[in-house]
Amino acid sequence: MGEKQPQRKGLRLKQFDYNAKSAYFLTICTKDRKCILSKIVEGNSGVPEIVLSDVGKVVERNILSINDTEYATVDYYVIMPDHIHLIVCINQNEAENSTPANQIVPHIVSTFKRFCRKELSEGIFQRSYYDHIIRDREDYETRMNYIYENPIKSFFERKYEANREEN
Repeated sequence: MGEKQPQRKGLRLKQFDYNAKSAYFLTICTKDRKCILSKIVEGNSGVPEIVLSDVGKVVERNILSINDTEYATVDYYVIMPDHIHLIVCINQNEAENSTPANQIVPHIVSTFKRFCRKELSEGIFQRSYYDHIIRDREDYETRMNYIYENPIKSFFERKYEANREEN
């Protein structure tokens, strides 16, 4: 008959209780990685600052609206020029909600993208997104620091590249 199809790698984390309250680190990129959400500029004190574009302001408003749901909150986020990072905490167990815990995050992301698309009259994000289940306090702090440091790192990398090209 036909050739045997390769076995797909499972995406679910073994021995993780998907019914438990949990936190997720999410990354959502713009289509074609277009830099339409923000700019990272040098602030008055020399520390990089994020300046949101009008599109970025719509995105931020919709990120914050996730906190209006009864089942999730956004603890930390950053709006980079071509992507966003968020830590989203699921606040209730599957038993408390008709939506299984492993489906809440896809629902949050699709709703977020849909609201942005409606307000902007066009879809600005890639179809998929990256998610990571935060496993413990150390993992949470690592992801939180990544969000905090991402604009600073990006600014200085860009500055270094510009200096290299000049020399």
